[in-house]
Amino acid sequence: MSAPAAADAFRLGAVIITMGNRPAELNALIESVRAQEGPAVELAVVANGAPLPPLPEGVRTVELPENLGIPGGRNVGIELFGPDGRDVDAVLFLDDDGHLPRTDSARLLREAFTADPELGIVSFRIADPDTGATQRRHVPRLRASDPLRSSRVTTFLGGASAVRCKVFENAGQLPGEFFYAHEETDLAWRALDAGWAIDYRADVVLHHPTTSPARHATYFHNVARNRVWLARRNLPAPLVPLYLGTWFLLTLARRPSPEALKAWWGGFRAGWREPGGPRRPMRWRTVWRLTRLGRPPII
Repeated sequence: MSAPAAADAFRLGAVIITMGNRPAELNALIESVRAQEGPAVELAVVANGAPLPPLPEGVRTVELPENLGIPGGRNVGIELFGPDGRDVDAVLFLDDDGHLPRTDSARLLREAFTADPELGIVSFRIADPDTGATQRRHVPRLRASDPLRSSRVTTFLGGASAVRCKVFENAGQLPGEFFYAHEETDLAWRALDAGWAIDYRADVVLHHPTTSPARHATYFHNVARNRVWLARRNLPAPLVPLYLGTWFLLTLARRPSPEALKAWWGGFRAGWREPGGPRRPMRWRTVWRLTRLGRPPII
């Protein structure tokens, strides 16, 4: 089979979770997915504890009675494509207020996955629709000054990404316990430990308005709690205090407000008191792999 034919045979699905409060943006996103070149991208919309808004025909849907959080909602969306998404070859995760400005994104993803059998996850470049700017936090590497440079990375952006479905079979799905924050890194570390690679692709773009993650009321609590869970679940024991100690000092250096620091400290303690899922520490060769990729798991 020729390379273009193999790429066209690679099936893509897209999972969008929504709270039902952005119906115009959601439908614009769906239209941008349907406008992609090549074979149609299958669509699945998960209403996360909210009623489904009106949607075009042919979209797989589910209306959850309660909000399961971002990773929980996305996991439900994966299952709309069969167990671990096996009806398709890779699943796109897209924020419901995002938009694919280019029509070749699906083609680029198909070509990337078929050209590299070890490629498990692709992280897109997020750009503001008005300015074209990419926030530094949206480049998933420490050297983030040039968002137009593609590279191998150690994590990905949850609302602008594509994951090969075999990753879910090998490494599991997103950690539903996290609800929000660091769920991508948890899956990324498990995927890397299972032998998969992760790419940041600057040429696959999702338009999304510039925002601050701190807009979420539970941001500081969840960031701290889930950071502890991330370490407890995935790191070899000697690295757990090093990783958490580094992030403790970084948090203090950023001089959060007293209210934010109180919420952060409460989340940090909750991370130790509350169960965060099974512990499966990565192998030391994965630690070395993360280090060679520029992000040792102590930061």
